[in-house]
This record gives sequence, structure tokens and C-alpha cells, in this order.
Amino acid sequence: MSDVTDHIETDVRERILVTAERLFREIGYQKTTVADIAKVLQMSPANVYRFFDSKKSINAGVARRLMSEVEEASHAIAAGRGNAATRLRELLVTVHRMNSDRYVGDSKMHEMVAVAMEENWDVCKAHMQCVTGEIANVIASGVASGEFHVSDVGVASMCICAAMIRFFHPQLIAESADKPGPTLDQMIDFVIAALSGRKS
Repeated sequence: MSDVTDHIETDVRERILVTAERLFREIGYQKTTVADIAKVLQMSPANVYRFFDSKKSINAGVARRLMSEVEEASHAIAAGRGNAATRLRELLVTVHRMNSDRYVGDSKMHEMVAVAMEENWDVCKAHMQCVTGEIANVIASGVASGEFHVSDVGVASMCICAAMIRFFHPQLIAESADKPGPTLDQMIDFVIAALSGRKS
């Protein structure tokens, strides 16, 4: 019986998050209330609070759903076939494109992400650790195959994330769009050259 109850509760939680995400996109993150979410779902706000103790936890859940899709795509690329440089390029491009498509082109979702970063939600920190870990996995495979030459894979992956922040962070993607600087391909070329021990 508990398995059935768990399944129902998981389903309700998912419907709350899907509805919250839709409302964030339609009317904005700040303007959306728990009462709005409850009304669309035809339930009471008190019932919503049975599954999420605050609006902040709903917001974190929506962010978690969006970020997990980026993490799954990153993992699939990191675990795929092909040489390390090709997989690393695809991984870095994919993270940039997914963040750019989801948040930068959608001002209302961009607002939610900006607040998430400001509040330093645990989901944001966990997300960056996950992406950094997938980058480290690709670097490690490149070191093992002789493609890359680094002594500390963990430090190298963190350095790459720092180098790519302008292309990863939704707010910086938006702010940097019309400012001078390297293109995405130029930055990735530089990163791969550094890992390979070649002159960029």
C-alpha cells in the first residue's frame, strides 16, 4: 500500500512542479503565488503545502527539474564514444545552448534563475558540482588515452568551468551577448589546446 501512496504523492508533486513552471513562464516567478498554483490544479493551497513547505521549495523543485535535464544530457555525452576532445566540445556547447535556450530567451524564467543564483540555492551548487564532475570524467578519459596532459583532473575541470562561466551562467550569457570577447568556439579551442599541451 505504501508503494501506491508513494507513487500518488510523487505524481502530485510532479504536477505541482509542472504547473508552477508553466505559471512562472506565463505570469512570472515573482507574481506567481502558491494560491495560483493550487487554483490551476483545483486543490487548496493547504494541500500544496502538504507536498512543499514553502514557495521557495517549489521554486527549488522547478529549478531542479530544469537543471536535471542539462545534467542528463551532460552525462550522456561524457559517457559516450569518441575521442575526449570531441566529447568535451559537445558537452560544453550543449550546456551553453540548453541554458541559453531555456533561460536567456525567456525573461520570466531568467528572473527565476537570477533569484536562484542570488539565494545560492543548494540545487544550483549541486548542479555545478554535477556538471564539473562530468567534465572531469571526460578529462580523465582523455588523460588515460594520452589526448590530454594534466596532473590534477579535478582542478582542470574547475578551471574549465571558471573559463566557461560567461557561456554557462544564464545571467552572464544574457549580459555578455553584445560585449566584446571570445566566441564560444574560440574559448573551447583554447580550453582543449590547454588540456592537450598545444599552443592555442
